[in-house]
Amino acid sequence: MLAKLILEDGSVFHGEAFGSPTSVAGEVIFNTGMVGYPESFTDPSYAGQILILTYPLIGNYGVPCPLPAQAGENNLDILKTDFESERIHIAGLVVSEYSRDFSHWSGHSNLDAWLKANHIPAISGLDTRLLTQKLRERGSMLGKIVVHEKDLPFYDPNLENLVARVAQKKSAEYGTGKKRVLLIDCGCKYNIVRSLLRRNVAVRTVPWDWDISKEQYDGIVISNGPGDPKTVAATVRRVREAYQQDKPMFGICLGSQIMALAAGADTYKLKYGHHSQNQPCVLVGSKRCFITSQNHGYAVDERSLPPDWEPWFFNANDGSNEGIRHRTKPFRAVQFHPEASPGPLDTGFLFDEFVEKL
Repeated sequence: MLAKLILEDGSVFHGEAFGSPTSVAGEVIFNTGMVGYPESFTDPSYAGQILILTYPLIGNYGVPCPLPAQAGENNLDILKTDFESERIHIAGLVVSEYSRDFSHWSGHSNLDAWLKANHIPAISGLDTRLLTQKLRERGSMLGKIVVHEKDLPFYDPNLENLVARVAQKKSAEYGTGKKRVLLIDCGCKYNIVRSLLRRNVAVRTVPWDWDISKEQYDGIVISNGPGDPKTVAATVRRVREAYQQDKPMFGICLGSQIMALAAGADTYKLKYGHHSQNQPCVLVGSKRCFITSQNHGYAVDERSLPPDWEPWFFNANDGSNEGIRHRTKPFRAVQFHPEASPGPLDTGFLFDEFVEKL
């Protein structure tokens, strides 16, 4: 079954379709990770995006067995999976070579079957290195995967509030620790919850637009999520109000951008974003570099930070901001993923530092 990838600059790439035999449009980006596609595909931060995997061989270790996403004791059953949410969030997939046969002790099905079950189209046989070079020079572009010649218009997902689409609609409780963390779900990865529970705290997740003024908590975490942070004005407003309480606050990925906006700073769209497991981030004021997992298309303009905030980390590749912190209050945020699923796990200690302040 033939398919083609069409970019907004008029480029057309022909390949073989697998997954769901449907056409789709979205923003085309690339990820340089070698492994971790089950975790990446289920990361809500990829909503609306057609993902190019630069690693040439994809599918050789299959897909783990999905457990029923149902609540058990303390809602922990939905966290006993190898995925980062209850479903795939990428709009479409582009790979150089797809391995239909898989071999791994945890493999339950092949990638093709999993994509079909989630109605996600994919295309293989493309020169992903050429595509990556094009996106690095031109920047992220709109594109579409066309199957069976069923064409459709281009679609820019960043024009809508993607957080409202992917975030959980209800609150939930996890764990029984003595300290209580309020986790604002903007498209939260399960491993953020797992990382907090491993540190013996109780976690209450609430939707992105939840009124948190009446909640009882010892600290707040603002999760990752997709799209332009300026589309989630309700969350920005809630966080700005929470700053008045001086309780520990920790932002991750989109959460960092939301905290910056709430402080009065600005954000901007990166040329092609950071989507990989190997981004080097340097602690400001030192030569200490951490290798991090990332997935975001926007960044904080640290030049716009008010005087009571300061840069915390920066990206060693392009110099963009990777973290901010308040100079006197326990408010900190990072652009990368300390929960890192897929890894590396270099920055997991940031959860320890947050919990110690509760």
